[in-house]
Amino acid sequence: MLPDQRSRSFLDHRVLSRLAAIPFSPRFPMLGTVSGRHASPHRGSSVEFAEYRKYVPGDDLRRLDWRAFGRSDRYYVKEFEADTNLRACFVVDTSGSMAFGSTGTTKLDYARKIAGSLGYLALQQGDAVGLSCVAKGIVKHIPPKRNPAHLMAVFDTLEQTRAAGESQLAPVLHELAETTRQRALMILISDLFVEPETLRSCFQHLRFRKHDVAVFHLLDPQELKFDFRRPMRFIDLEGGPPLFADPTEIAARYLDAVRQYLEAMKQIVLESGVDYHQVSLEEDYEQVLMRFLIRRTRTRGAR
Repeated sequence: MLPDQRSRSFLDHRVLSRLAAIPFSPRFPMLGTVSGRHASPHRGSSVEFAEYRKYVPGDDLRRLDWRAFGRSDRYYVKEFEADTNLRACFVVDTSGSMAFGSTGTTKLDYARKIAGSLGYLALQQGDAVGLSCVAKGIVKHIPPKRNPAHLMAVFDTLEQTRAAGESQLAPVLHELAETTRQRALMILISDLFVEPETLRSCFQHLRFRKHDVAVFHLLDPQELKFDFRRPMRFIDLEGGPPLFADPTEIAARYLDAVRQYLEAMKQIVLESGVDYHQVSLEEDYEQVLMRFLIRRTRTRGAR
């Protein structure tokens, strides 16, 4: 339980109790600061056997395998996998386009539910949680820590942040790739209003720095279907000029452009090793998170 009992609009404790039955796991070994439940790239103390290696002077004699000595007349030491904690760093897009939503909830509202729920689950299993709210730059940055009071600061920031301003996602991701020193689970929640080829270098940079990268790509149903029926004035929420257009004249070209964009995005995340989730705002966020967590249990801790 958390020390703060305030009601948060983006947290549903019934949903959290159901999701808590599934472990929140990284896909790759992590470098944490304390012992935990996740795989580490180093050897250490755990119940999972890793390998034998030859004894060298200075090794702990308690780790000698005397049965192996009896069979081979040589000294071998047992090595076990080390376990550590996870550092979950949430990167939430707070640019102006995240204020859009035709389903009764905005993209930023949906992002709050994803980040808040996963942050709660991470802390419950002893992991560290951090948050970066980004737009034209890093609007707010909270380094990852693993105590409940710190999570309350993350929740306060999620609750208070507003969608505004231009998006400069690519340079922000490059900056976070360089400044997040230890390998971490980087969870990006955004509508990704960026050219796919530009995102390719961002994702590859994060992966080069050994981060496990997960992306929740938030899209409104109207952006996917474009089912407008009469001439409309379209407003750029990030400060560009408005556009007056007849949807019937541009719908075919628009839908083809969206299809090409999503195909390019899927190809790039596949090549970059990114855990990508395309999400429509009309989907139940609990089901989205359930799929995310279950998929990760199949690949967790791969060394």
